[in-house]
Amino acid sequence: MSLPYFEVNVPMRSTVRTGVRGLHVFTGRADSRSSALRIAHEVYDAARAASEAGREIPHGRPDGWGARGFRPGWELDWTAAKAAPWRSPYSWLNSSSFEL
Repeated sequence: MSLPYFEVNVPMRSTVRTGVRGLHVFTGRADSRSSALRIAHEVYDAARAASEAGREIPHGRPDGWGARGFRPGWELDWTAAKAAPWRSPYSWLNSSSFEL
């Protein structure tokens, strides 16, 4: 049996533009919410380190987790991150404003 997909939503704020906030969404397979949070954080840390060192962003892990890029100027609030089973690619949409 394969592991279920999880979605990890991490609130973020711009360090460049005051008052601009958003949500960074990670998805991938994990055996629990806590594992999903841990893996998402690992993926983010690896993407950040690679970007800051001028290397290619690592992606394509076998468990589905990965990053396609890194956006400098954004601070992620990992203490407020939430993980849940992934249900829809549009579950992060809500009535509040967001930036793409």
